[in-house]
Amino acid sequence: MEYSFAEQTKNFKSSAVRDILSVIQQGNVISFAGGLPSEDLFPLDEVQKAYEKVFASGKSSLQYGLTEGFTPLREAIQMKMDGKEIRTSLNNLLITTGSQQAIDLFSRVILSPGDVVLTEDPTYLSALQVFRSYGAHVVAVSSDENGMEYEDLVAKINEYQPKFIYIIPTFSNPDGKVWSTERRQQLLDLCYEHNVLILEDDPYGDIQFHERETYPPVASLDQKQSHVLYTSTFSKSVVPALRTGWVTGPTPIIKMMTQAKQMADLHSSSIDQQALYYLLRDFDLDGHIQLLRREYYQRMTIMRDCLNKLEPGVFTWKEPKGGMFMWVKGQKHLNTTTLLNNAVEKGVAFVPGAPFYVDHPEYNTFRLNFSHPTPENIKLGMDRLVDVLLNPVTN
Repeated sequence: MEYSFAEQTKNFKSSAVRDILSVIQQGNVISFAGGLPSEDLFPLDEVQKAYEKVFASGKSSLQYGLTEGFTPLREAIQMKMDGKEIRTSLNNLLITTGSQQAIDLFSRVILSPGDVVLTEDPTYLSALQVFRSYGAHVVAVSSDENGMEYEDLVAKINEYQPKFIYIIPTFSNPDGKVWSTERRQQLLDLCYEHNVLILEDDPYGDIQFHERETYPPVASLDQKQSHVLYTSTFSKSVVPALRTGWVTGPTPIIKMMTQAKQMADLHSSSIDQQALYYLLRDFDLDGHIQLLRREYYQRMTIMRDCLNKLEPGVFTWKEPKGGMFMWVKGQKHLNTTTLLNNAVEKGVAFVPGAPFYVDHPEYNTFRLNFSHPTPENIKLGMDRLVDVLLNPVTN
């Protein structure tokens, strides 16, 4: 039978990362491909105790919940936002099924087919999937190590009158960079001037390697509380399986997103939200984040030292100040999509960089994840990868 799918499904595309993960799980491959936290560092006992507290609280804990989310959890997140100097209230804070759902719900209520979204280039490929699924025209803004370049940002805003600008300004995915405070303020000022919204995605901001440096969220600069939607998640700082994120921003937009969420799933899992609340109440999450910072920094330095074995100038990268990724660029003739097949045969995997670009992919780039593999596997996997890079397959 031939199936007649909705017109918008022509914009659906599979995630390159998910496709790679399905391949490498079939064999003995050390993966630097996924954006995964380390299972070794999951607070397993504390999570188990948190669920026990949910069940001990009575049968009502198994009932339907509010679309906006479990109120005590939202209050805990409000305190967390206060620590980042992001002003929130329960009226403008929505619990989502991961921050991925926040991106989808925001796009659903804001975008009409043909609307323009400005993004960094490269950027988070799953966000690109979402924007395009709603018929948006995604336009890349030139970026450097400090964020979007001001002149090109001005030109693109004037030319396209975008509905919103999507950014990951702190330890971005895929290239791990940090926007300067000046660029963050410039972006906000331009959006005030041109009445453009900002969607600030911050899944990695807590994984900061240098404590003395400060990276203010753009949402904390939005004193008008009018132009920035801020979304984050507990997937990186607690465990991904909870699938719990949140979004805060202008109250009218959050209310509209709440209505969209009612149609999507009524509410995110009540049990998971309650367990997370007890975990936040009784577990030293700040101490756990400090542990993640130390461990991930160690793993990053192991990967960095292995990359230093490559010939200078042939491959380039910058040491990240936090997050989970290193972004590597080779010489122009290198095709990392082709190289991946060779790497998997050698027992190591990465993500080719091309899918992260909006419309002009650079095939000589690739992303490495250092948070998931053990230090021992990073050493072994990087030895394999360095061997592949020194003997590349080219087109």
